[in-house]
Amino acid sequence: MAIKIGDKLPDIELQVMGEKGPEKVRTGDLFAGKKVVIFAVPGAFTPTCSKAHLPGFVVDADKIKAKGVDSIICTSVNDTFVMDAWGKAHNAEDLIMLADGLGEFAKALDLTQDRTASQMGIRSQRYAMIVNDGTVELLNIDAQGLDQTSAETILDSL
Repeated sequence: MAIKIGDKLPDIELQVMGEKGPEKVRTGDLFAGKKVVIFAVPGAFTPTCSKAHLPGFVVDADKIKAKGVDSIICTSVNDTFVMDAWGKAHNAEDLIMLADGLGEFAKALDLTQDRTASQMGIRSQRYAMIVNDGTVELLNIDAQGLDQTSAETILDSL
């Protein structure tokens, strides 16, 4: 069963790019005692993700943080190097680019999708959440498009 409002996020070890290379981080540490917006995309450098989803959060990062959000996290089933390069390509230095290279976080949330037909393998669904101290307060999922998961929609929900 997919994660839902009121559930605690699982504590899983993932990676971010640090000054000296990939660094392990625990999701429990990223969310503990903080209000966080996290959004997931099916793939870095893919059309909708690169043209609309990530850029919206980059543009609205200050507005989102002004509403009491401690951090904004972008996650995808991509490796740390890809997430880092994608973040740099879109000036996403105010966001945490969280690599879910093996899809463990997406699987634990039960928010995966099978993209093997298009040679992408198992990926994350497109979603956005507002999380307070590790507990899901809002969960929006888009099967197509960005109606529910855009930065603008999340900003309006804060």
